[in-house]
Amino acid sequence: MNRKLRRWKPLLSVKRTLSALAVNTSGLALIELAYSLPILMGIGMYGAEIANVAMVRMRVNQISMHAADNASRIGEGSLLSEKKIYESDINDLFVGADRQAGKYIDIFEHGRVIISSLEKHSDGGQYIKWQRCKGKKVHQSSYGTAGANSASRPVNGMGPTGAKVTAPDGQAVIFVEISYDYQPLISSTFTSTRTITTRGAFNVRDRRDLTQIYNQTGSDPVANCNVYDGVN
Repeated sequence: MNRKLRRWKPLLSVKRTLSALAVNTSGLALIELAYSLPILMGIGMYGAEIANVAMVRMRVNQISMHAADNASRIGEGSLLSEKKIYESDINDLFVGADRQAGKYIDIFEHGRVIISSLEKHSDGGQYIKWQRCKGKKVHQSSYGTAGANSASRPVNGMGPTGAKVTAPDGQAVIFVEISYDYQPLISSTFTSTRTITTRGAFNVRDRRDLTQIYNQTGSDPVANCNVYDGVN
């Protein structure tokens, strides 16, 4: 009899162990967490990416507004003469935009900044007197290119349909357009945003010499729009 009990004792021990596990609920929370963790992580990464898109869009928009505002104020002159603007002034604007963007945005590595002077021709048409560009992204202005006069390259203002800006008589409007390739924080699968485009426009503040952009030293670099580079 004792021999039979010894033979069934291991089986009884296993049965008692399984019965104890069946009524034990101490590990349920860990199991639920294990099942839900991938979903929670996905939601968290999605939220972080959406927040990053909003932050980058705001920063790029601020750069376009500040660049347009600064470009509308630059110039050298006196109360008795119109302000002249120089290529060095334009170059300083781009350096300022690069500093404002910072390394995280890296505006000229992944984007394109286009500064345009929108003016009114003597025949009443709107045209872009000059443009200066900086950035490695291949992007042409969405609203026209610079031309010698309104007859050769007229534009019906600058800006999206329904929100175009125009220059008044004898004045200029500085229009800044930025196109930026969004750099994902985690993965591009969490957002449909691929390109961020922002705009800014300001009337020139003071009396400005609108005939040309002067080159103070004669050798200052010109930020031509057929060149795709960053700031030095």
